[in-house]
Amino acid sequence: MKDEMTTEPIQRSRSPFRAIRAIDYTVIFVRDMAAMRRFYEDVLAFPLLRELSPNWIEYGLGPNTLALARPGRTATDAPTPAGSAALQLAFKVSAAEVDACADELARHGVALLSPPTNQSFGHRTLFFRDPDGNLLEIYAEI
Repeated sequence: MKDEMTTEPIQRSRSPFRAIRAIDYTVIFVRDMAAMRRFYEDVLAFPLLRELSPNWIEYGLGPNTLALARPGRTATDAPTPAGSAALQLAFKVSAAEVDACADELARHGVALLSPPTNQSFGHRTLFFRDPDGNLLEIYAEI
C-alpha cells in the first residue's frame, strides 16, 4: 500500500495479534444445556474432554476444543433468543462421509436443512441445526 502523497510504502506497526496461528477453542453459549449435551455427545458422538462445571462442558476435536457454556461464566450476555442461530460451525470430513453423516442424523431424527449437495464452489455440503438452533454444516472438498 502506498501513501497517496508519496511513492513510499506505508510502514505498518507489527501487531502482537499477528502471533495468533489458530483458533484454539470455540464456545457455544447454550439455552438448553441438557439437550445440547445429548446432541453433541449422543448424535454427533464428540468425545468429552472435560466438564468444568454443569455450566461448562468441553469436547476435543483434533487439536481444537468445542465448549458448551451457559452465558455468565465469561460474560453476562443474555441468551440468544429462541429461533436465532448464535453461530455456524462447519466440520470437514471426506466426501463419502458427508452422506454417512446425513444417514446418521436421519437415524437420530435430526431434520436436515438441505441434503448432501455438491456446490459449485467445490464443496459437498449438508446443513442442519443443533437443539439451540445453531447452524451446523458437514462438508467435504470435492
